Amino acid sequence: MAGNSFGKHFKLMTFGESHGDSIGGIIDGLPAGLVVDLERIQEDLSRRRPGSSSITTPRKESDNVKFLSGLIEKNGETITLGTPIGFQIANSDKKSSDYTHLEDTYRPSHADYTYSSKYGIRDHRGGGRASARETASRVVGGAFCKELIKSTSSTEISAYVERVHDISIPSAPKFYSRSEVDASIVRCPIPEVSNRMEQRINNIKEEGDSVGGAIVVVARNVEVGLGEPVFDKLNSDLAGALMSIPAAKAIEIGSGLSGTLQKGSEHNDNFHTVGGEIKTETNRSGGIQGGISNGEDIVIRVAFKPTSTIMKSQTSVDLDGNSIILDGVGRHDPCVLPRAVPIVEAMVAMVLADHHLRNKTAKL
Repeated sequence: MAGNSFGKHFKLMTFGESHGDSIGGIIDGLPAGLVVDLERIQEDLSRRRPGSSSITTPRKESDNVKFLSGLIEKNGETITLGTPIGFQIANSDKKSSDYTHLEDTYRPSHADYTYSSKYGIRDHRGGGRASARETASRVVGGAFCKELIKSTSSTEISAYVERVHDISIPSAPKFYSRSEVDASIVRCPIPEVSNRMEQRINNIKEEGDSVGGAIVVVARNVEVGLGEPVFDKLNSDLAGALMSIPAAKAIEIGSGLSGTLQKGSEHNDNFHTVGGEIKTETNRSGGIQGGISNGEDIVIRVAFKPTSTIMKSQTSVDLDGNSIILDGVGRHDPCVLPRAVPIVEAMVAMVLADHHLRNKTAKL
């Protein structure tokens, strides 16, 4: 199976299945001498972990990350050696018996059929590599990238839940602090909207169903010049990274689809000078022009489908093509969005770090 690695200069390879002994990864390309805060890295990982609130999956994983290589303690600080950083996260709350009945069946809208058709074999226990459990390793990689970005710039990345089902924040996307986002278990920074979202998720959970929605991510104080023409445009790499997240179905950068309803005279971001710096009066481009960052906020909306695993009976077929009724069993998130917030931040951080390192290499 190919496709388990990310990046060109910053690289992350992940390993492990949902119900294997552990998951983890190998990080390569970080410079030597980078001081990293392991507590901050663990905090990012803890934001994504299952069982963290009443509206997430009841699977309980501590998700404590163990580092195997690439770091050294010196004068009370943790410092990168410039060598590959290996890490591991145990799967301690596996209930593989929940999936025994799925060994010879295909779940609707899951990767069961496509994996079986492509590889001739699949791990039916929680979906194996297709499970969102794999994304914990991405959060670790993204957390290291945030440490790199923090050491070289004032760039900040923040994601939040903008919409759950048909309940949405009415205002335009903006940057919110982590404390504002995490004040709600839904990770929506507007309390009155968050309360309605939480109630909707709880109602859906009681029905044995699921809902989707949208996450907004904003990166501010991004350096000018990230991105490469023609095939490695920053927006292209960001879209590819974010669409690799399980359940992601659509991406909008800047004005997105709404911009297609405007004329060019209405949509263009006019330039002006502020304090000797060139800025744009508006930001419909979402901080990227010609595939290269222009210094304005990078603004992206990511749409997520409803969780495929539901607790309702559904029609399907078995391996022989026979029609069956598939009963809902197991543990799942009725809405993936609250736990997807740190994953979205991680993927954006990895893309920005990768392009930051490309710029450094290009200027040597």
